[in-house]
Amino acid sequence: MSDQWAEQRRELTEATREMYRRGLVGAYSGNTSLRLSGVGDQGLLLVTPTHHPYYRLQPEELVVVNLDGEPVVPSGMRPSSETRVHLEIYRNRDDVQAVAHTHSIYASVAAVVGRDIPPLIDEMLLTIGGPVKVSEYAFPGTQELAEEAWAALGDRNAALLRNHGVVGVGPDIWEALEVCDLVERLAHIFVLARNFGPRAAVNLPEDAIAAEMEMFRQ
Repeated sequence: MSDQWAEQRRELTEATREMYRRGLVGAYSGNTSLRLSGVGDQGLLLVTPTHHPYYRLQPEELVVVNLDGEPVVPSGMRPSSETRVHLEIYRNRDDVQAVAHTHSIYASVAAVVGRDIPPLIDEMLLTIGGPVKVSEYAFPGTQELAEEAWAALGDRNAALLRNHGVVGVGPDIWEALEVCDLVERLAHIFVLARNFGPRAAVNLPEDAIAAEMEMFRQ
């Protein structure tokens, strides 16, 4: 395969397979994308196809779409059913170059019970930029879900989708993947800490939170 996005296709394929290898998604669940060009309401995205097993995903099966979600390069595949979530984030965050959506177990537990993950460890604030908030529920594949995901994400790098999973963003697909991996570890810590009692999951000190939030913003 030779086209102008061959390197981006290779990178997104490798990151998506790694997402599956880490157990952050099932073979057919979750999705990834990266920005090929443009900001705001302009440009193109590369996104994973719908209902295609990640363990045998090939670069040429990824779908190029515009910011209306319409395929612009024939591939024989349909873009992910959650492409609207990706599009909403790219339209509102010019700094975001890649998005990963995962269905990892402990993060999904938090999403199902509707619990934000509070500031528990320093790495969380420095990487995510605050607590991981849970969106309001919306039906999968809808524009409503896209808007609720964006509302929960804001200027942070991760959010939980109510009764659904995780969305993570970054300057490249590997960073977005690491954000989702971190959210899963944070959720695991949070769930286990709650076994010590309702007051056991203690937030970081307020002065540490303020200092690390300032570092994140810089």
